[in-house]
Amino acid sequence: MSTIEQFRHETRAWLEANCPQSMRTAMGEGDVVWGASQPQFANDDARLWFERMRDKRWFCPDWPEAYGGAGLDAEQLAVLESEMRRLKCRPPQINLGIWMLGPVLLAHGTEEQKRSLLPPMARGEVRWCQGFSEPNAGSDLASLKMAARDAGDHFVVDGSKIWTSYGDKSDWMYALVRTDSQAPKHEGISLIVLDMRSPGVKAVPIDLISGKSAFCQVFFDGVKVPKSQLIGPLNGGWNLGKYLLQHERKAMSKFGEFSLPSHFDLLALLREYLPQPRSQGELALQARAVACAMDEHAYGLTVQRMAEEGRAGDDISGLMMIMKLLHTEQERDKFEVLLDALGGHAFGWQAPGFSERELAVTRAWLNSYALTISGGASEVQLNVIAKRVLGLPDGKKGVSA
Repeated sequence: MSTIEQFRHETRAWLEANCPQSMRTAMGEGDVVWGASQPQFANDDARLWFERMRDKRWFCPDWPEAYGGAGLDAEQLAVLESEMRRLKCRPPQINLGIWMLGPVLLAHGTEEQKRSLLPPMARGEVRWCQGFSEPNAGSDLASLKMAARDAGDHFVVDGSKIWTSYGDKSDWMYALVRTDSQAPKHEGISLIVLDMRSPGVKAVPIDLISGKSAFCQVFFDGVKVPKSQLIGPLNGGWNLGKYLLQHERKAMSKFGEFSLPSHFDLLALLREYLPQPRSQGELALQARAVACAMDEHAYGLTVQRMAEEGRAGDDISGLMMIMKLLHTEQERDKFEVLLDALGGHAFGWQAPGFSERELAVTRAWLNSYALTISGGASEVQLNVIAKRVLGLPDGKKGVSA
């Protein structure tokens, strides 16, 4: 038996023995476990799965052992991911620090920053949020104005960030701030990390049409941030931010993988609510559902290919931009089909007479539109792809297509 086949055999045996059966099913609303200083678990199996994967160092399996990972090489990582998919293992945690900030620290952080920030992240002990968008700096992110003033051995931060996912529940934030107001707008920005418990930080939830308040506006009033928490060079944050956003788009595409109902559930729900399609409309709905399932399968295969290319050292930045756009649009289409399949059962909001599953579908449908905006609106993504991936020229004013 080859070394990699031996690793596959050992990995399969470990997952079979350590992943509880209930963690091999699709996640329902409220089942997601977030890495945090005080993580919340829906049940004991979720806690057990979290702790076992943490102790195995498989939250960040390909990170160096010195920073809390397991040091797996590309081939071993591919085996682990394929075996988890085979068993339908749930992700043991969701951690934006690992998905987005971690790659930036590994590539651009100081050794001291790597050793202080990465191991707690890799153990799922810190919940991170992102501080990029501002009330007047969304699509034009370089217009951000939240200032970090030099005060000797620390910065003093004033301003606000908006659309900060779970800002009221997070332990730390990575943020783009303006450190030189006189420089061209792209050149006066720095990347910092800050403790959300610092004096002067206030997170205010923003109510959403879906009934949830995942988004917040976070206010900063004279917040002191040690200069040791500056990531990369002073005024060099724009390039780091672009690098991080490549990973954000990949992470945004992941959220669809963890949403419910999945495409498997989509087909199951269709059989339940439309068991014998007869009319042209019902047959068309069935065809749309099957097309969604096929798109999701094709997306999953492309994710695997992208991961292989990334581990091989290929430039996948363009593909990562495309994947976020593609999957959030697919998720919206999926929930449109689900709502059509449920018919009158999708009219519920928080009313009696509707099952929790039916209410969850309606909420998820509303949230699917938010996902086409967060992490880069689809319209903005199309422009970015056209210019930076396809290399198309800017359209000339007064010239119609």
